[in-house]
Amino acid sequence: MAEIAIVNGPNLNLVGTREQDIYGSVPLDAYLASLQQKYKAISIRTFQSNIEGELIDYLHSCRGQVQGIILNGGGYTHTSIALADAIAAIDIPVVEVHISNIYAREEYRKHSITASKCVGCITGLGLKGYALALEFFIDKLAPKAS
Repeated sequence: MAEIAIVNGPNLNLVGTREQDIYGSVPLDAYLASLQQKYKAISIRTFQSNIEGELIDYLHSCRGQVQGIILNGGGYTHTSIALADAIAAIDIPVVEVHISNIYAREEYRKHSITASKCVGCITGLGLKGYALALEFFIDKLAPKAS
C-alpha cells in the first residue's frame, strides 16, 4: 500500500479557530482524518510542527518510508531556505499546498522559496487542496496499463 505524508508547518494546528475568514471553520486534524476514510487505498501519515527544525527532521525521516509528501509549510514557505534544501535532499516528490490563495494576500506571501523544489503547488482552494494533492499521488502511483 502506498504511503503519503501530509506535513503542516507553523500555526496550522489552529486551523478551524484562527482567521476563519481565510482558513475556514473546519479543524485541520478533523479534515485530514476524513481523508484517510475517503482514500482507503493509501496510507496517510500526518505531522505538524511550529518548529522549522522539526519539520526538516520529519522530511528527512520520510526517506525510504513514503512515496509522496504533501507539504503546507505555512509561513516557512516564504522564509526558509533550509526547508527548501530539505525538500531537494530527500528525493521524494512533494506537492506544496496552501489553504489560502497566497497570491491574493500580503506582498511577502506571494513568493514561495520552497515551490521550486516541489513537483507542483495547489493554492487557494481551501482544505480541498489536500484532497487534490492526494489524488495527484494516487494517479501518479497507480500501476500503468500496458
